[in-house]
Amino acid sequence: MKKYPDRLRLKGPSRSNTVALTFDDAPDNTFTPQVLDILKKYNVRATFFLLGVQATKHPDVVKRIVSEGHVIGNHSYNHKLFTKLSDDVFRDQVLDTQKVLKNLIGYTPKLLRPPYGEISESQLLWASDSGFTVVNWNVDSLDWKQLDASRVTSNILNHTRSGSIILQHSGGGPGQNLGGTVSALPTVIKTLKSRGYKLVTLPELLQVSKQM
Repeated sequence: MKKYPDRLRLKGPSRSNTVALTFDDAPDNTFTPQVLDILKKYNVRATFFLLGVQATKHPDVVKRIVSEGHVIGNHSYNHKLFTKLSDDVFRDQVLDTQKVLKNLIGYTPKLLRPPYGEISESQLLWASDSGFTVVNWNVDSLDWKQLDASRVTSNILNHTRSGSIILQHSGGGPGQNLGGTVSALPTVIKTLKSRGYKLVTLPELLQVSKQM
């Protein structure tokens, strides 16, 4: 991050009053639709980082994400830790997902988020040189720990500042309960708006295109 601040993005401009909600590991048929319902109710646009294998299983949910105005990014095919993969296998994880997503959403995503936020130097350089904007986060809800709504809420609200990129999840592994995320989301949205923040998509926050 220190070496390549323009290639690995963690936040937007601090002078803005904008923040971005992002949701990883989507889509599924349980939590993603609930998150979408809440975002629709409060007229908020977010960014969803999708897994290729999950997108293949739930194409209707993917299409709903797009139809309701949200932005889609690439989160690998099946959530492998990039830094444990050869560069060839890493590229397959990314490019196979690009093909799946383009067929479903009609564009090739520019945003890439590595699983666990980890990526090697050679992988980052390849992704950046290939036209991707690699995006992690600077506010972690820690919702993947299956925290309750109050803890998810405090993890977000206590750390969000202008330009923050907020990490949440709208899809989980077998048996993972993200009910705390769903329950926290209305309070998170209402509180951030009351503090004067505008909730935007990552392309809006970072001033980049959503597509290649």
